[in-house]
Amino acid sequence: MDNVVSGLVVYPARIHSRLMEELPFMATETIMMKMVSLGRSRQDAHEEIRVLSHQASDVVKNKGGRNDLIERIKKSEFFAPVAGEVDQLLDPMNFIGRCPEQVEKFCGPAGEVQRALGPYKKNIDPSKVSELSV
Repeated sequence: MDNVVSGLVVYPARIHSRLMEELPFMATETIMMKMVSLGRSRQDAHEEIRVLSHQASDVVKNKGGRNDLIERIKKSEFFAPVAGEVDQLLDPMNFIGRCPEQVEKFCGPAGEVQRALGPYKKNIDPSKVSELSV
């Protein structure tokens, strides 16, 4: 597997850019629920989000533009009560749940991966490199 990932380069800025292209669509439920907590109808909030999402999606898919859903939400009279909170509702950390803990439990020291490999430890030679051509 080493040769599959050796030389792998991660570009955090590009990852963030891609994330921000999709995050507005993911955050719509959070924005909707915030409106409901302020006494607005879930049905009305859903319809407003649906219309704005379709407009933003059209810009991205048919016109090659960038996702402007958040700007549309902030400018919407309906969403005025939460316009000042939208940016903080878009924090990617709000959407990862227990992922860090689960990865640590599975892959970390004494995690499930190490326990599963335990019986085969004598057969695993870290100095050997397998080649995989794809």
